[in-house]
Amino acid sequence: MKALVIGATGATGKELVGKLLDDPDFHEIHAFSRRNLPATHPKLTVHVIDFEKPEDWRDLVKGDVAFSCLGTTLKDAGSKANQWKVDHDYQLNFAKAAKENQVEDYILVSAYGAHPKSKLFYSRMKGALEEAVKGLHFNKITIFQPGMLERKESERSGEVLGGKIIKFANKLGILTSQKPLPTEVLAQAMSNAAKIKSNGYSKIKLGAIFSFAEKN
Repeated sequence: MKALVIGATGATGKELVGKLLDDPDFHEIHAFSRRNLPATHPKLTVHVIDFEKPEDWRDLVKGDVAFSCLGTTLKDAGSKANQWKVDHDYQLNFAKAAKENQVEDYILVSAYGAHPKSKLFYSRMKGALEEAVKGLHFNKITIFQPGMLERKESERSGEVLGGKIIKFANKLGILTSQKPLPTEVLAQAMSNAAKIKSNGYSKIKLGAIFSFAEKN
């Protein structure tokens, strides 16, 4: 398969690209990024692009499966408007390009609680993106809704603390539906999802993501 990836410089994206490169079922991996990737590999092609100018790169979005794990934080974005641009607009433009170029399989990382009518900005933004991508009518769409992600060497102090609290609660049998999800597990689940021969729309929530990662 020829795989297309956005968000390859993030924690989940790095894990995903690594797994795709190691998997013989994927013969080409094309990463679309605002900056170059440190990794080099015969199967990897990096397209350094400006997400503000889809007309410059949309014709390159051609392959068998597209993975979207792009995202930023409100702190890094600087404003809700900028975060919406990255987490919603950039991803939707990529999805539109994939659809125009007849990519049949689209795999999107969303978030737990995503809903277009949520009162929470982040959940509403993710829900709006889910609905927009669903509306493009890919032959196959898989949306993952992870909860708190467990990133290797994370510099997000609040995330690290929150993960420790939830893990402690899990040991007591509390908040088990909010079990922190290692980005490596999410990446494996995404890779596995691309190999499932099916049509239509699937939404994979936290508990099922762990099971997806175990499938061969």
